[in-house]
Amino acid sequence: MNSTKKISRIAGFLYLIVIICGVFAEFFVRAKIFVPNDAAATAKNIIASENLYRLGFVSDLVMLTAYFFLPLALYLLLKSVNKNHAILMVSCVLVAVSIMCVNMLNHFAPILLLNGDNYLNAFGTDQLHGLVVFFLDMHSHGYLIAQIFFGLWLFPLGYLVFKSGFLPKIIGVLLMIGCCGYLVDFFIVSLFPDATSTISEIITLPADLGEFSLCLWLLIKGVKNQ
Repeated sequence: MNSTKKISRIAGFLYLIVIICGVFAEFFVRAKIFVPNDAAATAKNIIASENLYRLGFVSDLVMLTAYFFLPLALYLLLKSVNKNHAILMVSCVLVAVSIMCVNMLNHFAPILLLNGDNYLNAFGTDQLHGLVVFFLDMHSHGYLIAQIFFGLWLFPLGYLVFKSGFLPKIIGVLLMIGCCGYLVDFFIVSLFPDATSTISEIITLPADLGEFSLCLWLLIKGVKNQ
């Protein structure tokens, strides 16, 4: 296997880790545990499924670690297309990862609030449950801030894919459209919090298709030495 194809397979594998771990933490942990408008039920779910909640925390950190190395591998593949765009791609991801790593403290805070340490006796049960939901909301908003850079990195990546000549142009188009979708979704959720989640799913669909397609292409097809 030539060096370029090996790097492309590494990038595809890192992308797969990002997708799997991110989906697991969001949809199989937080979505299962968080009960909208019911702080007591949410706290009860965290206590009853603490191991699952902690697993979601670890899964997110694994995702962020893979996400940190992913653009570095893609940089090696795509820097010959346009070095400035490749650097911009890496920079956006590094900012997003930094925001998300700090934001993970909000994910872990409910465990600390519900572990029964003596200093928490100053809070009543309802207060503790309210704080649990507060930190989960803070995590959600932190994720939303990071979404700006989740979106921005897709444009230089899409441009590089489109111009590369060795990756499908349609994937590049989807990624660039996905950048716009993520940014539009950020403003909709920030300015119109009552908007339905269906709108977000539709707007971010091109990004999902583009990223998943690129992941599969790198894993299965790979990139030959040019």
